[in-house]
Amino acid sequence: MTTQIELAITGMTCASCANRIERKLNKLDGVVATVNYATEKAKVTFDPDVAPATLVEAVEQAGYGASLPRPPRSSTDVDGAPGVEPDPVASLRQRLLVSAALTVPVIAMAMIPALQFTNWQWLSLTLAAPVVVWGAWPFHKAAWTNLRHGASTMDTLISLGTLAALAWSVYALFWGTAGTPGMTHPFELTIQRGDGAGNIYLEAASGVTTFILAGRYFEHRSKRQAGAALRALLELGAKEVAVLGPDGTTETKVPVEQLVVGDLFVVRPGEKVATDGVVERGTSAVDASMLTGESVPVEVGPGDSVAGACVNAGGRIVVRATRVGGDTQLAQMARLVEDAQNGKAQVQRLADRISGIFVPIVILLAAATLGFWLGTGGGLSAAFTAAVAVLIIACPCALGLATPTALMVGTGRGAQLGILIKGPEVLESTRKVDTVVLDKTGTVTTGKMTLRDVIAADGEDPVDVLRFAGALEDASEHPIARAVAEGARARHGALPEVDDFTNVEGLGVQGVVVEGETSHAVLVGRPQLLAEWSQLLGDDLTAALEQAQATGGTAVAVGWDGKARGVIVVADAIKPSSATAIRELRDLGLRPVLLTGDNLVVARQVAAEVGIDEADVIADVLPADKVDVVKRLQSEGRVVAMVGDGVNDAAALAQADLGLAMGTGTDVAIEASDLTLVRGDLRVAVDAIRLSRRTLATIKGNLFWAFAYNVAALPLAAAGLLNPMLAGAAMAFSSVFVVSNSLRLRGFKAQSAGAAQ
Repeated sequence: MTTQIELAITGMTCASCANRIERKLNKLDGVVATVNYATEKAKVTFDPDVAPATLVEAVEQAGYGASLPRPPRSSTDVDGAPGVEPDPVASLRQRLLVSAALTVPVIAMAMIPALQFTNWQWLSLTLAAPVVVWGAWPFHKAAWTNLRHGASTMDTLISLGTLAALAWSVYALFWGTAGTPGMTHPFELTIQRGDGAGNIYLEAASGVTTFILAGRYFEHRSKRQAGAALRALLELGAKEVAVLGPDGTTETKVPVEQLVVGDLFVVRPGEKVATDGVVERGTSAVDASMLTGESVPVEVGPGDSVAGACVNAGGRIVVRATRVGGDTQLAQMARLVEDAQNGKAQVQRLADRISGIFVPIVILLAAATLGFWLGTGGGLSAAFTAAVAVLIIACPCALGLATPTALMVGTGRGAQLGILIKGPEVLESTRKVDTVVLDKTGTVTTGKMTLRDVIAADGEDPVDVLRFAGALEDASEHPIARAVAEGARARHGALPEVDDFTNVEGLGVQGVVVEGETSHAVLVGRPQLLAEWSQLLGDDLTAALEQAQATGGTAVAVGWDGKARGVIVVADAIKPSSATAIRELRDLGLRPVLLTGDNLVVARQVAAEVGIDEADVIADVLPADKVDVVKRLQSEGRVVAMVGDGVNDAAALAQADLGLAMGTGTDVAIEASDLTLVRGDLRVAVDAIRLSRRTLATIKGNLFWAFAYNVAALPLAAAGLLNPMLAGAAMAFSSVFVVSNSLRLRGFKAQSAGAAQ
């Protein structure tokens, strides 16, 4: 029998770190491990004879940190498990702010001759040294770890380049001619060979450090959201519960954690069900949409099951707890979300991929340059100058800007259009997406019951049917009742007064509607309620009721003064923009699929109205089934985007290659997604995919030109023909180009009508 645990991993800087830890763990006998760089967790399955401490030691031997967090029981425990190191965002922010404050004057003095006062170079050294040593310490530490394991990443190049620039600047200041009072950086863009004794590269060393720190800071802040979906899920549960004593009547308020299987507890209207259980007494309507996606509240009575965190929308019920703690459906959904996040394909940054080849080549080229100049009698000073120039010119200044600037402009423009992009790793998925899975309730539809139709019996006035029913339903909190009341008020204004209102559990409501000098005894609810008072529906109303149910509506019968008068139909209304959005998705070459917990009849009706093929409708699915549907599509070779808004969509959003959450939905769905559509308009999903693809293309263009600059300048550096001013000008031009290219994203225009421009 095997055991499965999760290790919290610290110290990873790129996907190659995760691969290294994974290989180290899998070398242990009886251990199978997967490491996720995005969530900074390792899921490990191991035999009983393997001690958990052995796993931690294996990770530490690879040069990283690991701990065994206790399973969270509340939202505060998700990030607060003992032994887990503090979040690195605060530390990175401190390094970034201090480094930026010290770097700005260093760059200004190096680039603006008017600021180069006597002995300015010594002030530059004083300001730049802490940036390169302390500010860049995470890069130096990572480079050392990589070196011990015979690997190289972008951290290796950053560390080598910045330390080389600082070391040569110190040599030039103390032992060369750069420390002479009155030394300046002249505006000479000539190519000439020199020994470098009068050149300093402090602005390059500190500037690169600050730029890369900024990129890492934004990356870590994005990754910090990995646990937010779990926190949001756990926040949904009830905090306290009224437990019944042995006498069956005495109520005691206790924390929900103290519930045990078999306890009886009370759930009043508007309260959350504390845990999974079975109704013992009472009837009510329970809003279970977070679990099932069903837009219509579920009627429950004695013997029916209810799930924790669902909302009681009707009467008082007494529930017997059947599952508590980690066994509840809510806890299982939290695990589904976490498993889907951990299992998501790791998207490695383009810069890291290229640097895997580029970094070793640069290091070999620098060593070859040093050997060549020494071998040809060029002298130690000239040889070392050329070798250091190779490292400096290869140092990724523009590369450090390539992703952050495009992402910053792209996400800024997206925010104006109601699109929130979580991070650069999101963008690569959008290029390959070919299938879009759409949740129905709250995504394609409004997720709220609204009045659809009023059918009056022969000889009756539809206005009276709606007004009388709306007046009576206005006293009820049931979602269907609210839809009838709001629809009546919207169509006909003020509603009549009601006396003697009574809720008939499980059937409907009754009361006396008073209007002027007249009054009517009104019944509104299921046909059975009217039948109890001998108010049978005629053939015409029965046909109308059956037609409403066949087309996805929910019908209630209305009668007064001993006679059935009409039928009112409410339904989850389709958003006005949904059909247009489906058409635009098809124009992008995407296949729309409707996925819902609702029944097949309702799902097919909605699909037909918005233009989704009947074969692409999948109904009657629970959260775990939604994940399975996404996995099945992925196993068929499809790259899946998922659009949803509810808690029941969270795990599928996390599992999908690209998750898009409607901003009008739950925090859980938003946190589990990659893109958030703030306005709740499905057409924004089209713009989100277009903007993401455009931003990714810009990042790729930036990376190409950043590396092209390095590749073009490397031969000049190796030949010893690159002076500091030319190198600075080339680096500045490369950075300006990258920034300018990114700023073009500000001109992105949304195709969706009514989008903010």
